[in-house]
Amino acid sequence: MEATNDRAPESSIEALRAILDAVRHIVQVMRTFSTSTESELGLTAAQLFALQVIGRHAPLTVNELAARTFTHQSSVSVVVRRLGEKSLVTKTPSARDRRRVELAPTRKGLKLLERAPAAAQDRLIAALEVLAPADRDQLAALLNQVVRKLEPSGRAPSMFFEGEPESGPGE
Repeated sequence: MEATNDRAPESSIEALRAILDAVRHIVQVMRTFSTSTESELGLTAAQLFALQVIGRHAPLTVNELAARTFTHQSSVSVVVRRLGEKSLVTKTPSARDRRRVELAPTRKGLKLLERAPAAAQDRLIAALEVLAPADRDQLAALLNQVVRKLEPSGRAPSMFFEGEPESGPGE
């Protein structure tokens, strides 16, 4: 498939340029933020975002965290495991339902949050939330059409700049 069509009207070419510029800008903001958080805090952007959500809403289950971050549970599980390895979150059986494991920031995690900047993902979510619901629905549908044409792996996408989710049992 050709990247451009020489017969495409100028407005179509400009629209393609505007779309690609917008995608590049979003990726650049996310990459810059991730590089900054890794260098200043020792966390990826995804880890900081998850830790901030846990800090605001603890206790949370992994599924609740996935819902609040608009991310697939498998991707969130990888991030939570890494936060646990860094002693930034705890996983504790729920007092009300021992089958549930609840996440909460540790003292070390809370201390890190005191000096952390607002996550770029929060800004992206806020920017999308101001769109009219019909516009969000249309944007989602159109982006999903593009993603299907890119031949994705079929796996849930990882959180921004966290890497690929690891395969679990049976995957």
